[in-house]
Amino acid sequence: MAEREDVRDLPHGRDASASSRPGRRAVNEALAPDASAFAAIDWSRPWFAQFAAHGQRWQRAALESYAALLAEMNADAAQTRQLTGRGQRLAFIAQDDLPPGAAYEAHIASTGCVPTRHNLHDFFNASMWFAFPRIKAALNARQSAAIDRLGVGPTRGGVRDTLTLFDENALLFASADPALSAALRGFDWRTLFVERRDAWGASCEVRCFGHALLEKLIAPFKACTGHARIVDVPPAYFEWDAALRDAWLDEAVSAALLSTEALTSRLFAPLPVLGVPGCWRQNEGPGFYDDKSVFRAGRRADAKIGASKAG
Repeated sequence: MAEREDVRDLPHGRDASASSRPGRRAVNEALAPDASAFAAIDWSRPWFAQFAAHGQRWQRAALESYAALLAEMNADAAQTRQLTGRGQRLAFIAQDDLPPGAAYEAHIASTGCVPTRHNLHDFFNASMWFAFPRIKAALNARQSAAIDRLGVGPTRGGVRDTLTLFDENALLFASADPALSAALRGFDWRTLFVERRDAWGASCEVRCFGHALLEKLIAPFKACTGHARIVDVPPAYFEWDAALRDAWLDEAVSAALLSTEALTSRLFAPLPVLGVPGCWRQNEGPGFYDDKSVFRAGRRADAKIGASKAG
């Protein structure tokens, strides 16, 4: 049986229309025992609001059945005509339709078909294919290229580990102020969250990208931490609407992912999500940031954390 993270590849020999149809399990499945988890998505939370337009439709479908969820995802994929890492048309298939022994990322690259389970983790993964399609395609391209070179072994190796960390747990920290980026790199939480609080929304902001991180934020907790990728943006960025900002981030970060040879975890800075001003009522008091178990001093003071830039 194929492993979820590492084993899925090669075309399954069906035509395109068949590849987008739910598998036997999806067609016959009643409401899954854990499907009620979809009801817990609170679309008023800022980390979910960014993709609420399609997410609420998907949520209703997920509560109906696995087949209904896949049908909604594929209807959106057909309309947007997104592409995966090697230019194949995006579609979503039931997990059981992944051929045994196939590598997940290689399968997506070669067929365009994303094996998808009836759970929150894969719901949020699919959502990112629409929120940041170029970034998802770049991650898929790099993952499948690494599999081509090294195959699938007991470990992924450093580059694939970094790509997976990005895919699962990344935040995009968009900043037009080098001092704010430096505060994040230097674990200077008082500057970032208290002294420069008014800069949020005017000179910096975050977008949640990692689908495992989004799953954790169903039930937020103070120590919930994402891996922030710092993205240098022009000052005009904060005059644009949300759709234009997302498109700019999608282009800049995907280009960086494809052009950066040495991908390591040092490209990220830890960022406690509930510390972001405006996202959690309890952080309105400055004492919120006195919790050293969450807002701790950095252990990598000399680490160089790069940033994506406009190409």
